[in-house]
Amino acid sequence: MSEAASDVPADGPVDPALTGAVIVGVVPGEPPRVVKEAARYAKAFGAPLLVVNVDVTRFVAYEDPDGFVQTAPLELSIAGRESEVEQLTSETTAALEGCGVPWSFRQLVGDPALAIKKLADEVHGRLIVVGTRKGGIGESIREFFTGSVAVRLAHRQTRPVLVVPISEIIPDDQDFDW
Repeated sequence: MSEAASDVPADGPVDPALTGAVIVGVVPGEPPRVVKEAARYAKAFGAPLLVVNVDVTRFVAYEDPDGFVQTAPLELSIAGRESEVEQLTSETTAALEGCGVPWSFRQLVGDPALAIKKLADEVHGRLIVVGTRKGGIGESIREFFTGSVAVRLAHRQTRPVLVVPISEIIPDDQDFDW
């Protein structure tokens, strides 16, 4: 694996070179700090970096006997997310330029916490890195109904989970400005 994005099929068989990887969950437009922090840990561990994005608009329909996962959209009118994957790959490439860590990108589907946990189990991941949610009422409402990915990861598996703050720090004596 080279120091560049490799084409990893969505939910396909796992490359043995990814064993022990640091896994970082990303979303489009997220500050590069999350990926850079994950790369720092991957470098310290001497491990590859596996950058993942979870498409929550699709779910696992069934898994073939050879391990290939068949997916289906939650809503049939939803267009493909190719441009989003291209954006994520571009953002990751820019963030990791010159970092010296081998990395690859993988697109997952379904519930983010469960999909990342499953992948971490498959590659015997050393660490899972995620960013905090963005501030604002909309994100607060979404988190109320779906829960925090970081918290759900921390409670559903044994690997360490590193949560990287992505927004401005709010002093302890202040609340969110709604």
